[in-house]
This record gives sequence, C-alpha cells and structure tokens, in this order.
Amino acid sequence: MGQAATMPRKTSQRYETIITHIRAAIQDGTYRPGDELPSEAELCQQFDSSRGPVRQAMSLLRTEGLISTGRGRRSTVLTTAATGTFDSILSISEWLVSLGKEPGQRTEWIARRPADEITAQHLKVTEGEKVVSMLRLRLADDEPIAVERIAFPAEIGQHILDFDTDSGSIHRVLLDKGVDFESITRTVSAMLATDEDARLLGIAPGSPLLRLGLVASDKQGHILEFADYRYNAEDLAMHLNSVRGTPTPAWLAPHEGVSDDLPAS
Repeated sequence: MGQAATMPRKTSQRYETIITHIRAAIQDGTYRPGDELPSEAELCQQFDSSRGPVRQAMSLLRTEGLISTGRGRRSTVLTTAATGTFDSILSISEWLVSLGKEPGQRTEWIARRPADEITAQHLKVTEGEKVVSMLRLRLADDEPIAVERIAFPAEIGQHILDFDTDSGSIHRVLLDKGVDFESITRTVSAMLATDEDARLLGIAPGSPLLRLGLVASDKQGHILEFADYRYNAEDLAMHLNSVRGTPTPAWLAPHEGVSDDLPAS
C-alpha cells in the first residue's frame, strides 16, 4: 500500500499563518466556546502584522462558523468543531492523513475512454471526446473506505497514465506537474450500493451509501476533474458550521438524478 505524502503548499500569506494558529488553538482547547480571542491590536503585535491580514483571518474564521465577530467587541469562540482544508477536500489521501489514518488504494482500472454524456457535461468537453478515467478502491488503515471514480480531461489525465496509481495520491502528482486546483464544488446525496460498489466495499448490494460528487476547477474556471466517491453510510457523518449573517456554501436542493455509473464504471 502506498504511503501518501503531504501535498505541496503554496507560499503562505500572513493571514494564513494567523488563521492556522487561531484555528489550531480553538481545536486543541486553548480557546473554548465562549472565550474571547485577543483583540486586533494584540494579534497585530503577536504576528507582526498590519490590521488587513488580521481582519481577513477573522473573517474567514467567522465564515467557517468557528467564531462570532462584531464592531467594538472582541471575537468570541462558538465551537471547537473541526473544519476541512482545501487539500483534504480535494484528496482522500490528504483527508485520511489529517485523521491520523494511513491512506491506501487498489486500482481496478485506468484508461483513456470516450466521455459519456454526463461526464462530458461535467468536464465541459464534447461527448465521445477521450478523457482519462479511473476506478479505485480507497483504503484507510487497510480497510475499505470508499469507491472512487474519477475522470480528467485528456490533457490533465495524461500525467497519471504512467504513474503507479496504487503507490499514492494522484492529486499530489498533478500538483507536482503544475495543475492548478483552485476551486471545488461538492454535491452530497444518498444512494444504494450497486453490485460493483458492494463487492469493492465488502457490503451487501443495496446497502445505503453516502455519495459525494466533486468538480474541481482552476483559477480561470476550467474544469480539471469530475469525481464520484461512494462511502458506506454507516462510516461517515457530514458536519457543517453556520453563523447568522454569514453566507454558507451549503444548501439543500432537489436531487438532479446523476447517473449511477458516473464518471466511469
């Protein structure tokens, strides 16, 4: 089983240093719900920063639902619930490492193949155009955790065709090749395990699954990846923090009925 390395990070900006420190202090219990955080002036002094990065960090922490803020008062901690990073959302390997588990994978197949209608729609390519698709079973401490189906436009997927996809994170390979993942859209729904899902996960056909669809883009909005992850519903729960007056990127909507065999099966 391949050992995943931590993904390369972009050079941290000052606000990222501040938010990482405060988030860690909240999650390790240094600051508890109801505690006030240091003032802007104190944070500026602590991090040798101007007010701009401090305010940006506090705004992001509020968006994550970790703190409340208000004019003329110190920010207050609302919860110690964990929040996901961009890398842990993009990569199962990164997510499992963040949980203290050893990631692994078993590739069923990887191939160039024509895009079907729904895959073409999500990748913004022409139906029948060649894309690189893959089916893998993902493991956590050697135990099945998810069935992973991923499709990439040909110019992106070519970077992994010669890679041993059982040896580690394909997203790390793509990042090393300069693929610029910038935004992610996720859709969570419920479904019943197909025969193939059941065989790979070691569960009964028709068992409930938590299905996560993912579309990743670059800074210009070009689609880089379309993925379909299927987890045993008994293994996972999704958590979301929300604060009044702050938009949340999660909402409920009618299921659009994505085909069960996407992006490839």
